[in-house]
Amino acid sequence: MSAVLESAPGKGKRPANHARPSPAAANAAAASFAALTARLDYIDAADVEQVRRAYRFADEAHLGQIRASGEPYITHPIAVASQCAEWKLDAQALMAALLHDAIEDCGVTKPELIERFGAPVAELVDGLTKLDKLQFTTREENQAESFRKMLLAMARDVRVILVKLADRSHNMRTLEDMPREKWSRISSETLDIYAPIAHRLGLNSTYRELQELAFRHLQPWRHAILNKAVSKARSRRRDLIQKVQREVEAAFEQAGMQVQIAGREKTLYSIYRKMDEKHLSFAQVTDIYGFRIIVPSVLDCYTAMGLLHQMYKPVPGKFKDHIAIPKMNGYQSLHTTLVGPSGVNVEFQMRTEAMHIVAESGVAAHWLYKASNPGEDVADQLGTKWLQSLLDIQHETRDAAEFWDHVKIDLFPDAVYVFTPKSQIMALPRGATVVDFAYAIHSNIGDRTVAAKINGVQVPLRTELKNGDVVEVVTAPVSTPNPAWLGFVRTGRARSKIRHHLKSLAQAESQELGEKLLTQALRSEGMEHLPADDESNHGIWEKLLRFTGNRTREELLTDIGLGKRIATIVAKRLVTMLAEKGVKPDALLITRERYTAHENVSQGEVTLDGSENASVQFASCCRPVPGDPIVGYLGRGEGLVVHCEDCAVAKRLRHKDSERFISVEWADEPVRPFETSLLVTVANGKGVLARIAAALASAEADITHVNMGEEKAQDATDLRFLVAVRDKAHLDAAIRMLKRTPSVMRVQRVKPSR
Repeated sequence: MSAVLESAPGKGKRPANHARPSPAAANAAAASFAALTARLDYIDAADVEQVRRAYRFADEAHLGQIRASGEPYITHPIAVASQCAEWKLDAQALMAALLHDAIEDCGVTKPELIERFGAPVAELVDGLTKLDKLQFTTREENQAESFRKMLLAMARDVRVILVKLADRSHNMRTLEDMPREKWSRISSETLDIYAPIAHRLGLNSTYRELQELAFRHLQPWRHAILNKAVSKARSRRRDLIQKVQREVEAAFEQAGMQVQIAGREKTLYSIYRKMDEKHLSFAQVTDIYGFRIIVPSVLDCYTAMGLLHQMYKPVPGKFKDHIAIPKMNGYQSLHTTLVGPSGVNVEFQMRTEAMHIVAESGVAAHWLYKASNPGEDVADQLGTKWLQSLLDIQHETRDAAEFWDHVKIDLFPDAVYVFTPKSQIMALPRGATVVDFAYAIHSNIGDRTVAAKINGVQVPLRTELKNGDVVEVVTAPVSTPNPAWLGFVRTGRARSKIRHHLKSLAQAESQELGEKLLTQALRSEGMEHLPADDESNHGIWEKLLRFTGNRTREELLTDIGLGKRIATIVAKRLVTMLAEKGVKPDALLITRERYTAHENVSQGEVTLDGSENASVQFASCCRPVPGDPIVGYLGRGEGLVVHCEDCAVAKRLRHKDSERFISVEWADEPVRPFETSLLVTVANGKGVLARIAAALASAEADITHVNMGEEKAQDATDLRFLVAVRDKAHLDAAIRMLKRTPSVMRVQRVKPSR
């Protein structure tokens, strides 16, 4: 089956130094339950029997299926379950690991799994199953929706992603049996998605392995060259590293401290990434080698560091205390880089045994802890808040691709640690801003943010946070999210909350505008009011919605407000339906509406006062201000766009699309200033810009933008200003003030030419 081959690459090659049994014997051993039994000593006999039942079912379901390597397919589920057993996952997770391809590749149904193995196991398997490709038009759409399904299942039960990471690890170990053209796609997906998820959940050994395997298959030539260079360096520095280890062991023995010392080496991928990001040669990467020191208690970590600092000089700025301030994924350790013999930098990590388990197994350590300390629940300490935030993001984001974008933003492993005014510490992705901080506290605080202080000093909301900043957010009850925030926020939570709020706001305003437009169109047809949404008119609205193809009355009105439906067409249909019911149009109202509309006294006209947000846009080509004769254009999906009546763009649109123009008028008292564009030609000289700014200030016009062009200043130079004015009379007064200013040769309002 092609699906089998793609979802699960074949098994890798056995190391050359092992005596190789016959292929049939090797396959039989790998495919037997005995390959897994030895690892199940931490669960009781009844659970082992349940896992055995799942194995028998999976073996039967996959009977006859062969992996790309030629081995029986069941070897893959067994390898996945073995990895889960290493993490000491419970029996349900082990059963799901054995059955994880049963729905996708064997035609087994979810109800059948519920009946045989219970709902929890079936839910885990379902969360791991990719969606049917036939539902989607593109591979990307299918992939995004499948990830969304898996991540939401993972947010409800973290075991889903642990089984998935075990599955991906085995697939990557056996990728060489796959066709070479698939290496790049599978490796890129692993590097972009699965490795960051493993890191985010604290599964550091899996994270490193996935990165290494992906690098080896994605860039085999670079991997081979770097591997050769590291091997050479290792043989050259072996004596040096052994000397450091002997000295360190002797120092701890003399101090009477019981420690475990293990050498560690940077992975090839982390060396490559450091060389690439910092533009270094291999010789310039100094911290390739290091030591991990495991001590009995937290206090011993700091004592060990003190001993090391007495032996070798520390490198300034290379000390990190992840014990006092753990990483976002729960990782705890002391890091220090020391200048060893011959000037070689050596990194040391100090941690306790418990910290080491968490550092290597992350969220999976929850089950390791449960096995040894049944009463101790550490899941909350291991970065699982991120999993809960997935459900929040899902609540606001219905589009799968957009959801995946938000999640990928949150997969960045680097973090900054900042404090609230009450000294509570918060971890945010590197590059996060004050707005991200506000949303991390609570969505209501984020929505109402108006200003912020960092370390007591007021700063712009787009300011990036640094380690140790004390951040104070100022809110106002009337404040709402600004669309410009989307340009600088870094967390998926903040981005999804802002988008959700703006969409809700736009929908509410578009619905209100749609109701106005439909009422206006109905008046032109002789109906005073829109039929109420009550029991007596239920049948009429049902018929109208079938005619327009909308699900609800609210959706229809929103579509009219967005310009997706023409109000006059909907109104004519509605009048016909009302006539069938015996409601006759008012001839006097028709006459009054049609013959007075040109005098701008129509009661159904859309009135604008500047309080409209997303539903009404003032065209940037002509920038109308109160007092200008205006027209409204219902763009398709854009809502109402307001143009000056003499705007050349509006005239061209009217010629092509006249039925989309509606009558609009200014309110008597607009609630805000409006921007318009001025072109000011000046005789160049000292202080000209200051004099113009002073003239506009004395006219009480606000300058919102100045453009002086790119070319070198000439004797006569054009300056373009965006100024905010109350109305046309205010604009005329500002223009008169500018014309009286010395050095100003000409002032004109900018409008598009024909």
